[in-house]
Amino acid sequence: MGQEPTSEALYAGTFERSLDAKKRVSIPSAWVSGEGEVFHVVPHPDGYLMVMGRDELARWERKFQESATLSAVQKRIAIRKFYGDAHAVTTDKQGRILLPDKHCAKAGLTGDVVFIGAQSRIEIWSAERYEAVASDNASTFQIAAEAVGL
Repeated sequence: MGQEPTSEALYAGTFERSLDAKKRVSIPSAWVSGEGEVFHVVPHPDGYLMVMGRDELARWERKFQESATLSAVQKRIAIRKFYGDAHAVTTDKQGRILLPDKHCAKAGLTGDVVFIGAQSRIEIWSAERYEAVASDNASTFQIAAEAVGL
């Protein structure tokens, strides 16, 4: 069985990639330790894919469980949906993962994609969607950066 990314995994940076005809894509080499690494791919409601190790997957489950704003039924439904949509993928010798067709369809992934490091997880965006979102979010980041003294 493949190895999971460690809980110390830190994903940072932006990388452009292309999906091949089979929906395989290369994870940036700095983010993988070799063949057989297991990641979990989950569609995000904002239209991209989250890619993470088991520890990060469990952390999201805890966030659902610990939410004070969700009822017990809502927590169960959210966790069921979250894990039901999660799909384990394993890197091949070239550091590629095979993305599920239904996940690619939900995120609008065809052709060019963008990998975004998001600390403990990876985001995969369609290049077009990311360009639009990044442009829209530039002013928000400027405000946040100023607020924390960056």
